[in-house]
Order: sequence, then structure tokens, then C-alpha cells
Amino acid sequence: MSSETTPAFAFPAAGKGAALEEDTILSPRFDANGLITCVAVDAGTGEVLMLAHMNAQALALTIETGEAHYFSRSRGKLWKKGETSGHTQKVREMRIDCDQDAVVIKVEMGGTGAACHTGRRSCFYRMIPLGAAPSAELRLAFTGDAPRFDPAAVYGKDDHGHDH
Repeated sequence: MSSETTPAFAFPAAGKGAALEEDTILSPRFDANGLITCVAVDAGTGEVLMLAHMNAQALALTIETGEAHYFSRSRGKLWKKGETSGHTQKVREMRIDCDQDAVVIKVEMGGTGAACHTGRRSCFYRMIPLGAAPSAELRLAFTGDAPRFDPAAVYGKDDHGHDH
């Protein structure tokens, strides 16, 4: 049976106030589309690697398997990180925020170590200049995080593996 057909664990309904914020019961607050935001960071360095979304099934599979699973909004389906590319994410720790509507996972990257579908280590490879009002002249600055693989070779010409 593939992971895509496994029924998701039914998480408890979210509590209110102290029950939500101070209890030990995992009761994620999924948004109107049934998703929760997930930030993946490098377990060793703390570098932010990517932001993606999980539905109940992806969250349950991540907890159960220790491998990052997400829900692709663009493709409308569950995906296991690295299933196509080999750039898997082994989850070393998972945290949920105070009101249980976002999770942070500390991961060890597999493959080339690139988390981004562009071939880069992190999806956050451009900086926005601060200190002036945004204008038509505003330009992003690259961080120097060069691609570690060729996306077309890994994902094909049409779909570059952008799953978040």
C-alpha cells in the first residue's frame, strides 16, 4: 500500500487558550485548506532550508516514519521529500508553535544536501534590501548559494520539482 492511500490519523480538535498553549496534547490547527505551515531547518547549523505545507496525512507520516512528507499545493497531492531527487530529509526533531498552527522540523539532508528545487542548499537564496521604501528599482541580492545539481537533469524539463 503506498503512503498516498494510507488514511491519516485523526488528530484531536484544537483546544482553546491554555488547553491549546500549555497542554501536552498534539492538536494541530490546520487552515481552511487543511494545511499547516512547516519550516525545515538544518539540524546541525540551524540554517533555514525551506518552507512547505503539511496536511494531516503528511504530518502523521512524518511523525511515524521520521522522513519529511509534505502536501504540494501546486500539484494537490502528498509527496515525500527526496522521492524523485534523492534529497531526502531525515527528521531529527519536530516542534510545534504556541497555538499549534505551524511546525519546525530539524532535518538532515540526503543526496547533495540541496533542499531547493533550483538545486540550491536553501530555498532562501536571495535577500531583500532593507532601509528604503520598496520601489520599482528594488532588486534582490543573491546570497551566493550556488546550485548543487541541475534541476532539468533531476526533474525533467517541464516540472522542476517545485513542490511547495
